[in-house]
Amino acid sequence: MQIASRVERWPLARPFTIARGSKRTADVVVAVVTDGRHEGRGECVPYGRYGHTVAGVAAEIDDFRGPFDRRALLAHMPPGPARNAIDCALWDFEAKAAGQPVWRLADVDRPRRVTTAFTISLDTVDAMGEQANRGRGHALLKVKLGSDDSDADAARLDAVRSGAPGARLIVDANEGWTIDTLAGFVPHAVAAGVELIEQPLPADADGQLAGFASPIPIAADESLVEGADLDALTARYQAVNIKLDKTGGLTRALALARQVQTLGLDVMVGCMVATSLAMAPALLLADRARFVDLDGPLLLARDRQPGLAYNGDSVEFSTDVWG
Repeated sequence: MQIASRVERWPLARPFTIARGSKRTADVVVAVVTDGRHEGRGECVPYGRYGHTVAGVAAEIDDFRGPFDRRALLAHMPPGPARNAIDCALWDFEAKAAGQPVWRLADVDRPRRVTTAFTISLDTVDAMGEQANRGRGHALLKVKLGSDDSDADAARLDAVRSGAPGARLIVDANEGWTIDTLAGFVPHAVAAGVELIEQPLPADADGQLAGFASPIPIAADESLVEGADLDALTARYQAVNIKLDKTGGLTRALALARQVQTLGLDVMVGCMVATSLAMAPALLLADRARFVDLDGPLLLARDRQPGLAYNGDSVEFSTDVWG
C-alpha cells in the first residue's frame, strides 16, 4: 500500500470571517492511498486554532508508513486533520475494493438528503443583513458572531433576522464572548428565535457554563476535542458539534456520536470550509444529528467535480464523490 498527500487551494466565493480572523481561500490536504488497483481519497483542513499547518499535515501524511487499518490507526496516530484524511482515504479504499457503498461497510443507514445550515460570515451589520437576504432561500442559517461589542452583535442578529425572516437560526460565537456577554445576549437571541448557540466562551473558560441556565441549548465545538471529559461537558452543554478534522476521522466520529447520545447530548455534525470530498464522509453522521452544518462547498467559488448534489438548502450523499 502506498500513500501520498496533495495540497490544494480553493478560492472562496467571498471572504469568510469568524471571531478569530478572515480568509479568502480554503487550503486543504488530500490523502491518497492505493494498492495499484484501487485508490482511496480523504480530505482534511489544517486548522491554526489547534496548531496545525498545511505543510505539517502534508508531511504527516507523506511520512505515514502504516498501519493501513482504520482501527489500528486510532492508536497509532493522534487525532487531527492528518488522521482524518488517512482514515477517510482508507474508508474510500475499502469501499472500492469491496465493491460496496461505504455506508454499508459502516453499518449505517444509507445517507438521506438532509437540510444543511448556510453560514453568514461575521461582518458589519449592513453586510450581514445583505448576506442573509441573499441566503433567505436557506431554511437554516448559521450566524457568525463573537465580537467584543455585544450591542453590535445584537444588531447583526437583528439584521440577519430582517434579511431572512423565515429562516431558522443558529448563532456561533467561536469562543468570542465572556459569560457576561452571553448572559446579556441570550434574551435577545430568544426574541430572534435562535435555536442553538455554539461555543460562546473560550474552551479554557467554559467551566463557567456549569449551572448557567439558558433557554437556548448551547453546543460545544472547540471544547470537544479528543480526550475531553465528556461527563464535564454534559454539565456545561446540551449539544456537541462533531467535526471529522477534530475527531481524526469518520471511524472515531461514528463512535463518538453514539457516546454523546448515550449521555443525553444532541449531536451537530459540522465542517471546516472545504470541498465535497470532505463533506461526504460527514454525511454518514447526519441521521444521528439534530443539526447538520455541511455547507463548505457552498462557500467556495467552485467545488471539485464531481461534487455532492446541493439543491438549495439540502445536500445528498454520492458515491461518485467518495465511498
